[in-house]
Amino acid sequence: MTKTKNRWLIAAAAVGIHISIGSVYSWSVFTNPLRDEHNWGLSEISLTFSIAILFLGLSAAFMGHFVEKYGPRASGLVSTLCFAAGLIGAGFAESIGSLYLLYFFYGVLGGIGLGIGYITPVSSLVKWFPDRRGLATGLAIMGFGFASLIASPVIASLISSVGIDRTFYILGTVYFIIMISSSLYLAPPPEGWIPVNKKGNQPAAEIVKSDLSQMTANEAVKTLRFWALWGMLFINVTCGIAIISVASPMAQDIAGLSTAAAAAMVGIMGLFNGFGRIGWASVSDYIGRPNVYTAFFAIQTAAFLLLPNVTNAIVFQALIFLILTCYGGGFASIPAYIGDLFGTKQLGAIHGYILTAWAAAGLAGPLVVSWIRETTDSYSLTLYIFASAFVAALAISLLIRINIKKVRDLNRTSASNAVSHHN
Repeated sequence: MTKTKNRWLIAAAAVGIHISIGSVYSWSVFTNPLRDEHNWGLSEISLTFSIAILFLGLSAAFMGHFVEKYGPRASGLVSTLCFAAGLIGAGFAESIGSLYLLYFFYGVLGGIGLGIGYITPVSSLVKWFPDRRGLATGLAIMGFGFASLIASPVIASLISSVGIDRTFYILGTVYFIIMISSSLYLAPPPEGWIPVNKKGNQPAAEIVKSDLSQMTANEAVKTLRFWALWGMLFINVTCGIAIISVASPMAQDIAGLSTAAAAAMVGIMGLFNGFGRIGWASVSDYIGRPNVYTAFFAIQTAAFLLLPNVTNAIVFQALIFLILTCYGGGFASIPAYIGDLFGTKQLGAIHGYILTAWAAAGLAGPLVVSWIRETTDSYSLTLYIFASAFVAALAISLLIRINIKKVRDLNRTSASNAVSHHN
């Protein structure tokens, strides 16, 4: 009898990986030092981050099958090597002043490490926590959201004390140690394993049975449900990233915040993004994933319609923070939703395919918002356009329920036919 691993330590290992790769959200801390050092343009430096997010989405999509085939430990090690090598290579690129090498190391190689690292722990967690899927995946993905709160001040102080290139070397080494030790503990649960609660009985058996279907990634892609999830994530992320990318100037424009107050608001947004991940994902265990997604879109439709007309600074910020909880919650609830609809057979691979919505939104969101802003010279129209996008997402969140009910009825019919046939 082999000793089963502690599922809470598996969750901690998942957080270890996510808190390391989530430091990508601190990229902007490097912007000014790199500009001062090399006279590179703002958009040239920002492109590094865009490449990293693009390769996060692409590698998550292409490597999902790798995660399922070789298990979380092997894929965690691949992620560690790519991400750490990307950071150390970025230090080398910076020391010789090569922007293209920086794109390759931090953007391409680091981005591949990000994508594999993002999906690696998630499919294991869903299998270890059949009774608390939302909470478990919310914990890990919260680590990704919170990472920049820890990393940003550390990076800023390292740059001023040891220089940019050494900062990359130190980060690469530290994250290598955290990620390698986390990856080595990751493992899927034993076949047929079900958690035991405090009373000694097994509460999750009926939850495990209630997945809508057990599908491979290639089967899932052919269903309407898959594309509904993709569309909902795409709209949620496009509008969320757009708000994040213009939050400071918009707050100064609409609600009259000072530059310092707007900068403080951006910092606090990170907290709400993180708390939204664990909060909404945990709530989804109780009220169900379909209800949580409908709530996201109803709340955000209202918030985006209100924002252009709110001149009170506190109300304006409250609305922004509320939107950020829904933005984070959308990421954290999606793996559990995938498990509910397609089972855990190839959850990592399906999650990888769904994350292409994030890659697409990462490119679309900031471009759309700055284009509309420049064309109309106003944030108001931008916000109204996003509100109408949320109405479409709300419609999808209601339509997907009809599809789920249809499949559930079909399952029930075929199950009762099988029973009567057996009798």
